[in-house]
Amino acid sequence: MRTMLDMTEEKYGAFDERWTKNTHKVDPNGSGFFAQRKAKLTARSARSITVDSFTADLLTKAIATNKTPADIIGEMVQKEIGAVQ
Repeated sequence: MRTMLDMTEEKYGAFDERWTKNTHKVDPNGSGFFAQRKAKLTARSARSITVDSFTADLLTKAIATNKTPADIIGEMVQKEIGAVQ
């Protein structure tokens, strides 16, 4: 990866002009640079994950309650701590 220190004045000037004169727009439809790059990387690396029933139930509950799985686990831990005390 190149850093600013590795660039010549000409390259820096061209880089600066490109990013200064070309306004990059954020687009919610996924047509931006990062969205396209992510789509390409995702397409190249298909993954298989194994989910047990606890994880599936946890994810279902998280989606239904608009919480993260970490929030639900935190609530479960707090409930267990309260039951012990």
